[in-house]
Amino acid sequence: MQALRTLTGHSRLAGLLGHPVSHSRSPRLHGFWLERHGIDGAYVPLPVEPDRFGAAVRALASLGFRGANVTIPHKEAALAACDVVEEEARRIGAVNTLVFRDDGRVEGWNTDGWGFLQSLWEGAPGFTLGSGPAVVLGAGGGARAVAHALLGAGCPRLTLVNRGTARAEALAAELAGHGARVAVAAAPPLKGAALLVNTTSLGMQGQPALEIDLSPLPAGAVVADIVYVPLETPLLAAARARGLAAVDGLGMLLHQGRRGFEAWFGVMPEVTQELRDFVAADIPRRPA
Repeated sequence: MQALRTLTGHSRLAGLLGHPVSHSRSPRLHGFWLERHGIDGAYVPLPVEPDRFGAAVRALASLGFRGANVTIPHKEAALAACDVVEEEARRIGAVNTLVFRDDGRVEGWNTDGWGFLQSLWEGAPGFTLGSGPAVVLGAGGGARAVAHALLGAGCPRLTLVNRGTARAEALAAELAGHGARVAVAAAPPLKGAALLVNTTSLGMQGQPALEIDLSPLPAGAVVADIVYVPLETPLLAAARARGLAAVDGLGMLLHQGRRGFEAWFGVMPEVTQELRDFVAADIPRRPA
């Protein structure tokens, strides 16, 4: 009989702040790592209403929690709740990882962009951002994290495509202020593009499919989607049908959690096929 892992008076605690949190796979992800590394600790879902978020953060720090992940709708509020904010999170304007320091300060990070890059390189081995321009669909929080990460990692040129151009133009102006080459377009300029990234909810379970003609993309292009329910969105299915490298959104979820886990529990975990299979066990492979 396998020994049960139990908590002690020295257990390290972390959790997930959101409203709701029942849909999240993060407890499953961190639970896997805690079990794999035999850590005396726990990661718990913490549903918190927006008007109680700031108080909840301070309460968790007072109760001895090491930190927490932050999900919708609290990522922008988390920025204001921090005493110290990592530069990447400040540029993005949102925090997804809180670390409670021994001196009482709350530190905020955004690991979404870092997680996306790790997933991209894992899912498309050999791909280099310097190989050509990138096209990012969307202008919301996901697009902000992805765009900042791509440009910071050497993407030579980036085009934002969004149904409402005002939001895309505001993000483009912000990114250009850092010396980046950023444009806004009403339709995706795919000819010659090295990378296409969908950061919208189109293609997600229960949402309309993202309808886009991928034929202008060159043979070596990579198509990525930050949606992970289902694992293979219509966009990724279309990319694979053309023989293009396709990167799903699950890898971004798995990798973005690694830095927080290290800060809270003292181990930098790995993303393995076993982990992917475990977290994906209840995720539909294709749209219902």
